[in-house]
Amino acid sequence: MWRFLLDNRSDLAREAGNHARIVVSALALAVPVAVLAGAWGAERRRFASAALGVAGVLITIPSYALFGLLVAPLGLGTRPAVVALALYSLLPVLRNTVVGLREVPPATLDAARGMGMSPRQVLLRVRLPLALPVVVAGVRTATVMIVGITTIAAYIAAGGLGTFVRDGLAAQNRSEVLAATLTIVALALAFDGVLALVQRLFDRRGRALRRAARAPVRPAPAGVAA
Repeated sequence: MWRFLLDNRSDLAREAGNHARIVVSALALAVPVAVLAGAWGAERRRFASAALGVAGVLITIPSYALFGLLVAPLGLGTRPAVVALALYSLLPVLRNTVVGLREVPPATLDAARGMGMSPRQVLLRVRLPLALPVVVAGVRTATVMIVGITTIAAYIAAGGLGTFVRDGLAAQNRSEVLAATLTIVALALAFDGVLALVQRLFDRRGRALRRAARAPVRPAPAGVAA
């Protein structure tokens, strides 16, 4: 395995870049849709239940079947892979968005409304910033999941590290399969590490916002005109 890693490091690096590009493209498609649907569903339980139900059904479809279904309208290559992976990513991000927005303390929302904020301002300036750590946790879950599923996309000519797994299995080359698998694991850990740092940053900002919301409003000094 180590010999294969050293001898083919440039090819592995190239396909790791393709693998990462497919994952990022899928997330760029799924995350805005899931966050918007989650923001809409946080206040509308019927919509949230329906959206979570649809996303739950999508994630249960076997990846070979979903890739095969999308090849018919989209052809071979990265497009069906990106769409399929985006569909798989919806549930973790959507669910965490709904949960994160619903868990914002009512006292914080009352304080924001008391400052004269409109519902849209409350969502964008208070609820979403406080919910972002939970949302990013959903993105982390989706990312690690689809890094693995992207491996199968090699069977529809999408490229990525799954190419080595496919070719290694066909040639019964254990070293090639193990080297590709190790690289996929490293890529998943790298994505998760970056997103963990982002989540920690948003969590720190969220705690600062909560402290600011709990801080008492100081009255103006006596003799100072309002």
